Amino acid sequence: MRYEIKGGSFPVVVCELENGEQMITERGSMVWMSPNIDMETHGGGLGRMFAKAFSGESMFQNVYTSRGQGMIAFGSSFPGQIKPIHIAPGQEMILQKSAFLAAESGVTLSTHFNQKMRVGFFGGEGFIMQRLSGSGTAFVEIDGELIEYELKPGQQIVVDTGNVAGFTSGVQIDIRQVPGVKNALLGGEGLFHTVLTGPGRIWLQTMPIMNVAAAVAPYIPTGKD
Repeated sequence: MRYEIKGGSFPVVVCELENGEQMITERGSMVWMSPNIDMETHGGGLGRMFAKAFSGESMFQNVYTSRGQGMIAFGSSFPGQIKPIHIAPGQEMILQKSAFLAAESGVTLSTHFNQKMRVGFFGGEGFIMQRLSGSGTAFVEIDGELIEYELKPGQQIVVDTGNVAGFTSGVQIDIRQVPGVKNALLGGEGLFHTVLTGPGRIWLQTMPIMNVAAAVAPYIPTGKD
């Protein structure tokens, strides 16, 4: 599989496939393709479908197979970037649950539940994430710009939850309460922050879609006036 990422604020990744090569995606990310690409929809087993339904993800995957040399393009759903990742054994990636765009068929996408219950109660999106494992190239969506850090063992960074795009599997995620009642209630930063602890690589995004939605909500007519 060869690929090229094109476009600006709304990029697409154009994949050139050889005969028999496959790409997978979980939602309607395909924007155009050559006519010799076949699509099949799979559920992935009852247990996996239940886990996806619980997490709010799509229960099905679309598998695209090239019959001869073919071309297929996947497009982003929000202004930002498309980032390629090479997945290999021991090089798994944990992502926010809306980040996955498409991947080669050797990549396995599964639901990742954070084992710390307090993250589940207070950490919002940080409780349910996506895990990419297996072998192959995957493409993920980043909201806005992407900032990368490499954390050393024990090194920490405090992040607003929505700005966490992903991290390697060796990074630990936890939450921390904003200190002080006045800070929590009047500071505008919410009650909790996410704490990421190394070792490993982390991806931070500058324009999470939930923040954009909250910013524009006051300007949307409600019909009550």
